[in-house]
Amino acid sequence: MFDTWRKTAMVSAEDALTGRAEKMPVASKHAVLGTPMVAPFPARIETIVVGMGCFWGAERKFWQATGVYSTAVGYAGGFTPNPTYEDVCGSLTGHTEVVLVAFDPNVITFGQVLKIFWESHNPTQGMRQGNDTGTQYRSAIYWTTEAQRAAAGASRDAYQAQLTAARHGAITTEIAPAGEFYYAEGYHQQYLHKNPNGYCGLGGTGVTCPTGIA
Repeated sequence: MFDTWRKTAMVSAEDALTGRAEKMPVASKHAVLGTPMVAPFPARIETIVVGMGCFWGAERKFWQATGVYSTAVGYAGGFTPNPTYEDVCGSLTGHTEVVLVAFDPNVITFGQVLKIFWESHNPTQGMRQGNDTGTQYRSAIYWTTEAQRAAAGASRDAYQAQLTAARHGAITTEIAPAGEFYYAEGYHQQYLHKNPNGYCGLGGTGVTCPTGIA
């Protein structure tokens, strides 16, 4: 019981791990899309960072979408610079597992990106997703523009109405400006492409998110 409480309680900035100065090495190309995984991206490309539980299945959801230019998994929303996976799993960094989504808004709208986000996980579960428990599994949207902020809030409210009608609870998704995105280790990147039978804990509510909100 104590271990569960510790894993689901957000660490303070003062108590977070100090981290390190060295950045994680990143592959030059996406293993599926063949595009760069690190900015600068082409001028037309927008980015958003989202947390949906375990980042393996979440990343696959986005790289499969037409109009997504690149994806990468990593850590965001916390305090520890350049954390390792082991750091994050210890619940002492404040970070959640996230996916960096680089997309072409001329091909896939931000509203469609949000639809994938909301429908691909359960955003009402607080510090867990399915059987995965801990602060690193919390739902999050870290926006990069004011337009994204407004659209994320509007889509949350619209989806909440649908969830409430379907007798689900309140959305607990954190919506905040994007801070530093820390790339995860290389073996996590495009994990389910490299390991087709690997674990995927992703599961939505079955409730459709309205389109056109953004």
